[in-house]
Amino acid sequence: MKILTYSAVVIGSGCAGYNCADRLYDFGVTDIALITEGRNMGTSRNTGSDKQTYYKISLCGDDGDSVMEMAKTLFSGGSMDGDTALCEAANSARCFMRLTDLGVPFPTNEYGEFVGYKTDHDPSRRATSIGPYTSKRMNEVLEKSVLDKNIPVLDGYQVIKLLVDNGKITGLLMQDLNVTDRVEIIAVKTPYIVLCTGGPAGIYRDTVYPESQIGASGLALDIGAAAQSLCEWQYGLASVDFRWNVSGTYQQVLPRYISIDENGCEREFLCDYMTDTEVLTATFLKGYQWPFDVRKINGSSYIDLLVYNETVFKNRKVYLDFTREPSALSNGFDLLESEARNYLKNSGALIPLPIERLKKMNQRAIDLYADHGIDITKDSLRIAVCAQHNNGGISVGADYQTTITGLYCAGEAAGTFGIFRPGGSALNSTQVGSLRAAEHIAYLADNTLSTNFESIAKKAIDEIDNLLKKTQGNSTVFKIRGEYQSLMSRCFSFIRDIEQMEDGVRSLEERLKSFGDDNRWSTSKEAANLLRNYDILLTSEAVAKSMLYSAKKYGSHGSAFVIGEGGFMDRSPKPSNDKIQGVVITAAKGNSGSVEVSERPIRPIPERDLWFERVWNNYIKTHDK
Repeated sequence: MKILTYSAVVIGSGCAGYNCADRLYDFGVTDIALITEGRNMGTSRNTGSDKQTYYKISLCGDDGDSVMEMAKTLFSGGSMDGDTALCEAANSARCFMRLTDLGVPFPTNEYGEFVGYKTDHDPSRRATSIGPYTSKRMNEVLEKSVLDKNIPVLDGYQVIKLLVDNGKITGLLMQDLNVTDRVEIIAVKTPYIVLCTGGPAGIYRDTVYPESQIGASGLALDIGAAAQSLCEWQYGLASVDFRWNVSGTYQQVLPRYISIDENGCEREFLCDYMTDTEVLTATFLKGYQWPFDVRKINGSSYIDLLVYNETVFKNRKVYLDFTREPSALSNGFDLLESEARNYLKNSGALIPLPIERLKKMNQRAIDLYADHGIDITKDSLRIAVCAQHNNGGISVGADYQTTITGLYCAGEAAGTFGIFRPGGSALNSTQVGSLRAAEHIAYLADNTLSTNFESIAKKAIDEIDNLLKKTQGNSTVFKIRGEYQSLMSRCFSFIRDIEQMEDGVRSLEERLKSFGDDNRWSTSKEAANLLRNYDILLTSEAVAKSMLYSAKKYGSHGSAFVIGEGGFMDRSPKPSNDKIQGVVITAAKGNSGSVEVSERPIRPIPERDLWFERVWNNYIKTHDK
């Protein structure tokens, strides 16, 4: 058995992972490693929108802002713990300014103010952006900082098992994907692991996550770590031939929405259900009300329902067409309401044709698709309603440690948000969560390595070897994964039918029982993907059971349209129980090995000590090492 030993290990090479490794090194924890399946595979490197948003505390203008004001905004989304909201606000400026110093070119005016704009669920103007590739540039500068410090990056390794002894982390197992002629498993001995593997992207078929992003939340669930708010997702319109959010200026330039049936007949279907003014207003608002929101089903989110109806129930293809005016603008801009009119006027874009307005407002949004072989100056853009972000994840405290001692979680894998969150707050969370985890490991944590590590690791390797011996044969890995993903997209997306969800949960439970009978592998890469299928299936069970619990007890809320008596096209969801705002729905493996769901009250925003001398002395005691 090959064993590597480190003081701490970070899993994942996204913005959270690189920042955590970088911060650990700066705090003096230098005997570390970052493990990744592929440095260029994650969400940070491969996703964005028209101008991908970074949400931070306000650093410009005359409007007042404070740590508490930002914390209250985050906390007001509901089902979010107050201590993490306070952490995300308190460390916002620190993390943002570090990114600028590392080379992310966030725009300033001539006086150096970091100007902002309003994003979804944002009462202020805290949002900023460098364009479609904000997270990509963040990832690049953080990676450079890590590589410049010669921090080991173990590239091409898939973590397949976390190892615990009496509820405490003692290491992990990983498969070397660079070895292709056999399954090579390596044990890593470490008292601290930071899980930065992104959201559970692999559980859905209809998703805007990049195909290379899968997620690994099942690693934590498998060892008994609690998760929370797994039922709270963001769903929205995205292109499907190249996966990308079509938010912001893609909507604010007022494109045509067209549907094409099996005979090739095209129609502007929004006009069948709304007046011209309603079409224009809903389309414009969809720009910064991009996530589906059941409260807005009589406004911008009605578009999501109509697109879903066309694509799923009518089996048609839906496109955004930027080359021609929508029929609602056939007589010019007279029907535009003042908000849209003023926005376009102030942007110098009160001009004919959506593509010309987009060129004027955001040429990079056009270039992005051109970089991926799609010319939206000539061709329509195929879209669908897709899963985009899980607001929940593995439960963490204010130090971003999970319920397992020594296991931390940051970025989208961590359950730091609830029902709503401001657009771009996820990028802030990658930096804050990874900073908090690194700081706690460096100064406050006290986990020690188990003396039983070798026997624990050997037992786990033997169990995996036995599974792989049993399942070797003609490969079914990707076929079976597609079945898991189709089930989740059908039963557990933003449209939620309780009866269908109950059937879906039973199916997932049966799939877990028959896992070793259904999945087969024939190459070492497929063996790794078979183990990943178990991760996907276990995570799916936790998500599905959380959604069913939420739907039955709390009805429709956020991005969850629980079908009521009238069906979803009649816009009659099951009424919301507002008590959901004050609770967190949790999921964890029970004694039976199956995921069990419960709830707890949210942790309020804490009272804190702001008297300088006391804080200073406490800080010295913990940080002078």
